[in-house]
Amino acid sequence: MKNILIVDDEEGMRIALSEALSRAGFETTCCLDGMDAVSRIKSGRFSMVITDVKMPRMDGIDVLREVKKRSPETPVVMITAYGTVDNAVEAMKEGACDYLLKPFSFENVVEIVKSGLSQVNYSFEKQKKNPNSSSGNGSGKREIVTNDKDMIKVLNMAREIAQSSSTILISGESGTGKELIAHLIHENSQRREKPFVAVNCAAIPDNLLESELFGHEKGSFTGATFRKLGKFELAQEGTILLDEIGEMSMTLQAKLLRVLQEFEIDRIGGKEPVPIDVRVISTTNIDLRKAVNENKFREDLFYRLNVIPIKVPSLSERKSDIELLVKHFIKINTEKNNKDIKGISREALDLLNSMKWRGNVRELQNIIERAVLLCKGDKIKPDNILTEENYEIEKDAEFPVTTIEDMERRLIMKTLNEKSGNRTHAANALGISIRTLRNKLKEYKERNFLTENV
Repeated sequence: MKNILIVDDEEGMRIALSEALSRAGFETTCCLDGMDAVSRIKSGRFSMVITDVKMPRMDGIDVLREVKKRSPETPVVMITAYGTVDNAVEAMKEGACDYLLKPFSFENVVEIVKSGLSQVNYSFEKQKKNPNSSSGNGSGKREIVTNDKDMIKVLNMAREIAQSSSTILISGESGTGKELIAHLIHENSQRREKPFVAVNCAAIPDNLLESELFGHEKGSFTGATFRKLGKFELAQEGTILLDEIGEMSMTLQAKLLRVLQEFEIDRIGGKEPVPIDVRVISTTNIDLRKAVNENKFREDLFYRLNVIPIKVPSLSERKSDIELLVKHFIKINTEKNNKDIKGISREALDLLNSMKWRGNVRELQNIIERAVLLCKGDKIKPDNILTEENYEIEKDAEFPVTTIEDMERRLIMKTLNEKSGNRTHAANALGISIRTLRNKLKEYKERNFLTENV
């Protein structure tokens, strides 16, 4: 269960947030101020932090900085009654994933929490430089571990084009590190001191994505109880990452095209356009040219996005990196779980090298994390490697299949079960988008393949 840390000096607000999130299926821990929160953060791990901005002893911005210093991948949502553009931009610059203005509806809180959690992607933690790694930036804040010549070419290209203001389209399979490349570009650009804002276009329902991107005015639609700045405004003078852009609806594609042409956005219910100065980077795990030919993606938008194309190689195309990545993830997870593991056996490494890696680096990271937890000795062995069913599915006696379609359906349902029904985690493990997973489940339900609501 996801454990969310709530930080607010108002007891009533802490209780109300805790109850609303508990009803939505989350576990919560409450803190009365920033100092209390930092103490909790030092001793425990949380899936998300929700913090008020104005608090005694330590304010919410300092809490945000402390969270990002200790756990950069943990999403933080800021709550404030003093909502200005400057406050919001400062929070986003420091790494907040979203913010709320008081008063707000608790339905909106739950939506923002689910959206923030769905956008959490794996990240490489800080490591010392060595001759076999090519870092994402000079500071070591984000490093992409590789000695593959094609991946190094991608990194070099990313650094070279970082200073331009052109739009960039990063393509590649799920789990290859597209978002890390986007971070690399931002951190090597003149916008590095400004916000980097990521939006997962596949994880947010179509009817909410427009508001998420462009914002809305109070009263502009049912449930719009306050004015909300969109992610484009929050990324002002910085970079916005549109993740899985191929999942965006055609209607919203037209509005995005206008933004790229006119350099201004229209809030829902707004009276006049808002000028923006934002670097746009998009990622996709589908072939957008094919989508254009199938009338699923606008051709004019494709050419606007594809000014500078970057193709990230899959892990199966850079298998020489597997051993390097394995050692990297072992180090991270042994430190995180306080275990004394020296390395991996040759047999276990051979097993990993024999796999197809449909889930790419993200899948390798997950497998090594599980292996570290299961390992009883000082070296990871083959029986510590729990593989996904798509590698050896024909050997699983409890997983019989008769057709490719049947195999796909059973794999989806089994993965959902293993992820406790969490669609986002299941989609990540399967290497598909959340929208593809939703469509598959809808199809199975219509064909009476599902016996329960998933």
